[in-house]
Amino acid sequence: MTDITLWGRLSSSNVQKAVWTLEELGLPYHHIPLGGPYPGLDDPAYRALNPNGLVPTLRDADLVIWESHAIVRYLAAAYGSGLLFPLEPRVRAPIDQWTDWVATTFQPAWIALFWRLVRTPAVQHDRAAIDKALAATISCLATMEQRLEQVPYLGGQELSYADIVAGVALYRWTTMDIDRPALPNVEAWHARLNARAAFRKAVWVSYE
Repeated sequence: MTDITLWGRLSSSNVQKAVWTLEELGLPYHHIPLGGPYPGLDDPAYRALNPNGLVPTLRDADLVIWESHAIVRYLAAAYGSGLLFPLEPRVRAPIDQWTDWVATTFQPAWIALFWRLVRTPAVQHDRAAIDKALAATISCLATMEQRLEQVPYLGGQELSYADIVAGVALYRWTTMDIDRPALPNVEAWHARLNARAAFRKAVWVSYE
């Protein structure tokens, strides 16, 4: 029996990574909404858990973890070894590679697009900045398109935490008011993810 608590608003893409992992592994957990319309990020009690005052934060018994990718890796290793977390280092290495690439390259690109296009009022839109962020996002998706031509999932033949940290972008990508190029391999990957109940529960959350 687990004793897991997760803090964060469900519309946060970083929180969704943790939720998807928890749901994928069938782990019971207590969810506390926090951030956005839910106050408390600056409460001393929460800052004692997460000094950054951001979400998500996860507590598993006496262990507290922040940073979404660290949370996903921990859950995958602790509760999904041999499943989301391959035990063989040579099998796991590409998964770590793509997971880190998401953090350093893909997420900054698509988050910049999302904030400039969706979270910024239309009258304040900077078209040049939007176009730059869109081009960067498409470039990243083109990189994934090449990878997914070779294997069904970013890490290889099976779903892994690399797909979780990358796949949370898909709801926003497919629903934003933008022109999207045809990316058949990415679209097929999206369909495979969408067939998973854990993905639908965690990711298909309105960002309005």
